[in-house]
Amino acid sequence: MLLDVQLDGRPDEAATRARELVDAGVAGLFTFEGPHDVFLPLAAAAGVVEADLMTNVAIAMPRSPMHLANAAWDLQLMTRGRFRLGLGSQIKPHIEKRYGATWSPPAARMREIVLAVKAILTSWQDGTPLDFRGEYTQHTLMPPTFVPGPNPYGPPPVLLGALGPVMTRTAAEVADGLLVMPFHSHRHIRERTLPAVAEGLERAGRTAEDFSIFPQAILALGSTEEELAQATMGVRGLLAFYGSTPAYRPVLDVEGWGELQPELNALSKQGEIMAMIDLVSDEMVDRLAVRGTPDQVATELKRRFGDISDRVCGYFPGYDAGAANISALAAALAD
Repeated sequence: MLLDVQLDGRPDEAATRARELVDAGVAGLFTFEGPHDVFLPLAAAAGVVEADLMTNVAIAMPRSPMHLANAAWDLQLMTRGRFRLGLGSQIKPHIEKRYGATWSPPAARMREIVLAVKAILTSWQDGTPLDFRGEYTQHTLMPPTFVPGPNPYGPPPVLLGALGPVMTRTAAEVADGLLVMPFHSHRHIRERTLPAVAEGLERAGRTAEDFSIFPQAILALGSTEEELAQATMGVRGLLAFYGSTPAYRPVLDVEGWGELQPELNALSKQGEIMAMIDLVSDEMVDRLAVRGTPDQVATELKRRFGDISDRVCGYFPGYDAGAANISALAAALAD
């Protein structure tokens, strides 16, 4: 199993950080839509490391499919065929109040965005006339001046991040792969995610061979008691944040903790961060995240995901896992 980790930090530091992670044995690097641009760090890393790169995720609703296609096309060139475009929807308050964009039914909108991006990429690659007409976006003009020409590495895969059954089914119908959102449990993936994938593939007349699953896991990684304690605190903070969000309640419901979501939400609105963290038990950490030494974490990741994917995205929230621990984890996963 291969390990992908987040390329975090500032774009001007991305190349150095990318070298450090790849030297530690990491196979792939991903960015997310946070305090910095989601594409620029990957562009900085593309020329200095031989690793798979992807957005995980780029928020699609505020962007034109044409902008997404341009960025993906050029990163595919820069990485010599090692780029994946991962897209996500975000929630309504962020779309409207942070991005200043227009909200619409997310699964239907994301379906159309994925199809539009793929139509643009196909037009550039094959020379077919661009004629995409959707409810939310239309792309029918592509003068030769704006055609980059066939990509020698082929169009990049377009992946879709999802948690709920409708978005997961949508990903399986139209995308090249699914980015499993990191807030989940083993039971949630088996009882909710995989059945939705199977339904989407069946609807589209596709098979599992046509579709890739990229599981993501929140990790509390350490080799000493002190490291594990620090890592666990970081993980508990992230689980409290995710757990306070109504969209993530289905994960808690599967595990019997659904009533905790409104309590966490109320505390978040009061700014009671430590009180939120105190509500995240050790049992929640061990079900919703993966905790232990590099060997223990690798064993558990293989148990959870080994039959559905040959790689995993690892998150180290709020703490520095350290190059030695990351290297040991990558080696244990590859063993």
